[in-house]
Formats: sequence, structure tokens, C-alpha cells
Amino acid sequence: MAAVAAFPAVRLSLGRRRCLRCGPGPRPVPAGGAAPRPCSTQAAPQGINKPIIDRIIRVDHAGEYGANRIYAGQMAVLGRSSVGPVIQQMWNQEKVHLKKFNELMVAYRVRPTVLLPFWNVAGFVLGAGSALLGKKGAMACTVAVEESISDHYNNQIRTLMEEDPEKYKELLQVIKQFRDDEREHHDIGIEHDAEATPAYSVLKTAIQLGCKAAIFLSERI
Repeated sequence: MAAVAAFPAVRLSLGRRRCLRCGPGPRPVPAGGAAPRPCSTQAAPQGINKPIIDRIIRVDHAGEYGANRIYAGQMAVLGRSSVGPVIQQMWNQEKVHLKKFNELMVAYRVRPTVLLPFWNVAGFVLGAGSALLGKKGAMACTVAVEESISDHYNNQIRTLMEEDPEKYKELLQVIKQFRDDEREHHDIGIEHDAEATPAYSVLKTAIQLGCKAAIFLSERI
């Protein structure tokens, strides 16, 4: 846990009092190991496929948590550069995503992945490391990560549509909106010369392999 405390965290407040309706179930773990946040008042639909929904919400929470740490690392290096406002804009959207998945974890009573402390450090290191390559390197990282996440969201949308699109209507709307945001971030990275990064294809492939491994692990543990 000392490694987690060594890095700044994204602090998201959902209010001060816990909703009594949520009972003693699992509560989402916010960034940086802070105390769990109060819950959402949203209620999960009845008769859901719990294993599938648990897996979807757990991995999406982990992904948005990791994305926040990546942008935090990039801002630590490039925050005062000309590209700083662009990175900050994308980070702000990721904060909204993470806040929503914090709420969904409580509403659906889903535990977070045990790997959050690792993603905390790994995400920051990836963000800062790519930013040390310069603006193009940071944007190449953004393109690789956001492409992986948007593809993953598309897979989840197909799964929920096959299950019951009406029952999972609200969750589908959330995932579709966030997928569109990730696509926008991907396009911003392309517009800011991501593909001009030296060894772009190698860097992109390596990052996306890491993303696939992170998705696989976070769904399961």
C-alpha cells in the first residue's frame, strides 16, 4: 500500500452520507486508497445475470481507474506544456466515467478488482513514461489505450444486447456514451500526431497487449 500512497490520486466525492438502502454489501474503492465513497441511490434491475454484470462493472471500473492514472502521469510531465489543456480535457471526462462506475458498483453490489493498487502505480508509470517521449508519445499512448477500451466496450454492448437490451437499457446507455468519449479521445490523439511517434506501431502494439492482459485479469480477480 505504500506504493499506492506515493502517487497523487483522483479524488471523487459522491456526497457525505451513505444510502441506507445499500446495506452491508461491497462498496467501490476510490483512487489512492481513500475511504469508500457513499453510494448511489440507483437500484439494480431485478433478475439480472449477476456473473456477467459483475464482470462488466468490475473491469470497467478498473479500466476507468487506470485511465485516470494514465492521464495523471501525463499531466505530471506535460501539464504545463502546450498540450496540457488537451490532456486535462480528456482526463476530466475520465473522472466523470470513474465516478459513474463507482456509483454502479454500489448499485449492483460489485466488488472492485484486487489489482487496483497495481493499476494505480502501473497507470501512472505508463502515462508519465509515454509523456517523457514528448507530446507525440503521450498521444500514441492515448490512441492505443482508448482504441482498446472502445473495442472492449463494443464487446460488452454486444453481450448485453444478446442478454436483454430492455433490462440493461440504462447500463447500455452508459457504456455507449463512454465508448463514444473514448473514440473521441482516440481521434484527438491522432489529430495531435500520435502516428508520428518513433516506432509507433511497436509502442501501440505493446500498450494494447498490456491492456488486453489488464482486462482479462480485472474481469476475474
